[in-house]
Amino acid sequence: MTHPLTRTIGKLLKAEPRELPALAASFAFVFVLMAAYYVLRPVRDAMASDWSDAELSWLWTLNFFLSAGAVLLYGAVVSRSAPRRLVPGVYLFFAASFVLFYFGTRVLGDTRLLDQAFYVWVSFFALFHVSVFWSFMAERFSREQSRRLFAPIGAGASIGAVLGPTVPLLFGERLGVYNLLLLAALLLCLILPLIVYLERESAAAAAHDNGARGGYSGAIGGRFIDGFVDLLGQRFLLAIALFILLYTLMSTFVYFELKNLLAEFDRATRARYWAGMDLAVNTLAILTALFATGRIATRLGLAVTLALIPALLVAGWLTVALAPGVMLLVGLQILRRAGNYAITKPGREMLFTAVGRETRFKTKPVIDIVVYRGGDVLASWVYTALAQGIGLGLGAIAAVAATLATLWMLVGIFLGRRFDRKTALPEAATEGAIP
Repeated sequence: MTHPLTRTIGKLLKAEPRELPALAASFAFVFVLMAAYYVLRPVRDAMASDWSDAELSWLWTLNFFLSAGAVLLYGAVVSRSAPRRLVPGVYLFFAASFVLFYFGTRVLGDTRLLDQAFYVWVSFFALFHVSVFWSFMAERFSREQSRRLFAPIGAGASIGAVLGPTVPLLFGERLGVYNLLLLAALLLCLILPLIVYLERESAAAAAHDNGARGGYSGAIGGRFIDGFVDLLGQRFLLAIALFILLYTLMSTFVYFELKNLLAEFDRATRARYWAGMDLAVNTLAILTALFATGRIATRLGLAVTLALIPALLVAGWLTVALAPGVMLLVGLQILRRAGNYAITKPGREMLFTAVGRETRFKTKPVIDIVVYRGGDVLASWVYTALAQGIGLGLGAIAAVAATLATLWMLVGIFLGRRFDRKTALPEAATEGAIP
């Protein structure tokens, strides 16, 4: 007989009692993963103040090319490795890399080049570790389960993002900046038993035919470049790439406008604004992901889930165009980031439960990393051209952003409808990429 507390938790999270162990392990997985990243992030960002704008721009450019090359290399590894070995191997590899960086700081007298290499490496890790995690989740859970469970799993990322930075904030001076690298490596190693547990749970669930994925033990096969070829050959995947590209445009437009409007305040006031936004974003994201997103996805469908935040941003940008101001942009930033963490990103990850294994592990990193970083570069130059080249003010840029947000919303509707049509069919009959 199921314990009453278990039934209550399951009802709140829209999870069946038998799914709770895997849900808890997945939650802990992404919580520890994001905590490890946010231990490293302040170390990385603190280094940027030592370099000129030109040096930092070159590092971002280098990061884009590193991302493209690393994804190609990852594609080659995926072709020859089974996911049950690949996923823990990825995190063990990153843990070892941070240990090597730590020892490098002990050996080298001048760490300037090492610091720059570390900055680029952590920037790559920032996207890659999340992409691999969600590929693994799409492999473990079915399409039906993803509607209910991906949002509460994603809440673990938000909580990890809240608690991770408290370590360098409270103990950074006592531990030493570079010692935080060892802490992050240790946290990544703690993920390994969680992966093993989830593999066993998935295999047991598949054996009992409860709808979860499982039983995939062989190498994925194919060529190292298949991820790029797959992306260019499928309209559904190109639409996902466009969805992410438009998201990066929204992110850059809001960030740059806020940066410029806050320039009139002193640094302490600006810091309070950014800290307040972070607190509001993470709190709102956690509550929404735990108690609202799963219900939106299951009751209204994925088309509404993916289009909801873009639609709200259309209204938000039009409001800013009519009445430009700091507080409106602050609200828009909170809405965009919290909505992405709690609703848009879990919804986007659900799309990959309706494609084949090769797409999940090869094409997904191309979209999540190469397209995303390429979008960063494109978005920064588009904004610079509009603001400095043409000389548009906040109102005009907000109108352009509203137009882009409308396109973003339409792409979300297209993706959601394709997914919802697939979900209406038996999963065994539709496993594979959507044309």
